[in-house]
Parts: sequence; structure tokens; C-alpha cells
Amino acid sequence: MKALVITRTGGPEALALQDVAEPSPQPGHRIVRVAVGGLNFADIMTTAGGYPGTPAPPFVAGREFAGVEETTGRRVMGYVQWGAFAEKIVPKSELVWPVPEPWTDEQAAAFPVNYFTAYLGYWQAGMTQTAARGRTHRVLIHAVAGGVGTAAVQMGRILGIEMYGTSSSNEKLTRVKSLGLEHGINYKESDYEEVIKELSGGEGVDAVFEMLGGEHTAKSLRCLRDFGRVIQYGTATGKQPQLDVRALYAKSAMVQGLWLTYLAGKRDIMEAAWHQLSTWIEESKLIPVVGHVLSLDRAAEAYRLLMERKNFGKVVLKISG
Repeated sequence: MKALVITRTGGPEALALQDVAEPSPQPGHRIVRVAVGGLNFADIMTTAGGYPGTPAPPFVAGREFAGVEETTGRRVMGYVQWGAFAEKIVPKSELVWPVPEPWTDEQAAAFPVNYFTAYLGYWQAGMTQTAARGRTHRVLIHAVAGGVGTAAVQMGRILGIEMYGTSSSNEKLTRVKSLGLEHGINYKESDYEEVIKELSGGEGVDAVFEMLGGEHTAKSLRCLRDFGRVIQYGTATGKQPQLDVRALYAKSAMVQGLWLTYLAGKRDIMEAAWHQLSTWIEESKLIPVVGHVLSLDRAAEAYRLLMERKNFGKVVLKISG
């Protein structure tokens, strides 16, 4: 079968479309014929050798997919550590979910990583519960026009959260506002820390969804209200997060890590998250935003779209069909 292989540590040039052996069935697992794969920043880090637990090359790339179970014919979407960008895969049964009837394969492949990450971010921030009387939850979402960002905006709208979002493009911010974002901040034109201070009357936000790293972790911490949380779920800048512990003291604040790879192994947490997400899906309140669809032989181009932050919503790869 054909698959996208990471042949060595590096950038998109390390990717190659190759023939590999088909996977063998495992007890309790079903083979899935993959139609579409979803691309994430974690895939960029994996190719560069900077993602925790990455095996030595060569190995098949990809951690998110949509397709059909061979034995049942059921349309499914799911999450794996790697190996999703291949014509067939044998995922763990607990990390496979049915594709909602109206969704395309492309929408399904845009769901697992982005929507579970966004939901668990709100859960860790304590925002899946009603805010205290007289108080509105506020969140700052970095890279708001990306996959997790657009998912977080859709959920924030459902939860009644006041949302602030950063992007490098006014055009992207306008498009995200149509999803429910109230306050868009072009970080190339304004200092988001100062904008947050001004728009919130000096109070700040209750949580920041932070996936940039470097100086942005410290800046995000300064954007918090008292008792707020920075939810750190990535380091897209490639720089280690900076942190001033004294700023934590000053606001009784917290920096909390969110790693889907770890949480995906907690069945009770994932089942509770899916219960809520599937309810919102049935109510037509969540619809994945797909920005770019490319064939598997254009994978390097897809990776560069993400690396250069030129995407809006999800970048997906057509694997077969």
C-alpha cells in the first residue's frame, strides 16, 4: 500500500510517498481504509524530530484520519500516534468514532485532534461549567484562524464565553468572527497584551490557549485575570516557553500543560469529552472548518502551508479514493 513516510529527520523535504507493508489485524481492532488525513503542528514537529516519543525514521507519518472500517463498512474518524497517512491503518478501538452523517471525509479528518484539544482546553480551564454570578468567562485564543482556534471559537460561542483571538491576517480574523469571535487582534499591527488590557478594562482574561511558546507564554501569563490559567498545548515557534514565576504569584495564576497524546490514554476523560462533543454535533453546533485539501503527493506543500501559517482552518490530505 502507499503511505507518506518520514525518511529522515528534517523538514518537508524528508517526506516521501512509498510502498509499505499492509498492517496486520490485531485482537479487538479493525482495519480502516483511510480516505483522508488531517495535518497538525505535531506532524511538523514529528518530521523535525522534536515531538516526544518520535521513533527513529523511517516510519509512516500522520496522527488523524477518516475512512471506512473494512469489516463493517462503517465510516469512522480517529486518532493515532503516527501511521495515519497510509491507505490502511489499525487504530485503537477506543480512539475511533463514527462520522456524523452529513459530514464529508475531509470534515471528519479535521475533527479528532482539533476538537478534542479545544474541548479539553476549556475543561482544564474550568470553562465547561457556568461562570459565577455576575462574571463572564473570557479566553484568549492564539492562532485563532487555525484548526484548534476555529474549533475553540465554535465551542466558546456555545459556552457563552467572551473570546479574544490573535492572527497575522485581518482577512482571517474577519472570517473567524463569522464563527463567533468577538475581538480579533492582528498581532502584526498591535501588541495583543496591550489590546487585552484595554478591551478588558485592565482585568485580563480567565484563560489563554497558548501553542506558540517562547516569549508568548510569559506575555500570555500577563494577560490573565486573577486565578487565570495559561493552557499550554504546543510550541509552534520552536522555542521553549518563557515563564516568570513571580507573575504566577502576583495573580495566583497557573500554567497548565495539555497534551492530547497523554489524555488520549485516559478513557474516562475521552469518553466524557466525546459525550459532550457528540451532543453538540447532533445539534449542528460544531462543523469542522476545512481550508485546504491536497493530494498525498503534495504533502510537502501541505506541511509548508502550516509551517508558514498560511492556512485557514484545517489542512487535509487525500489518501485514497
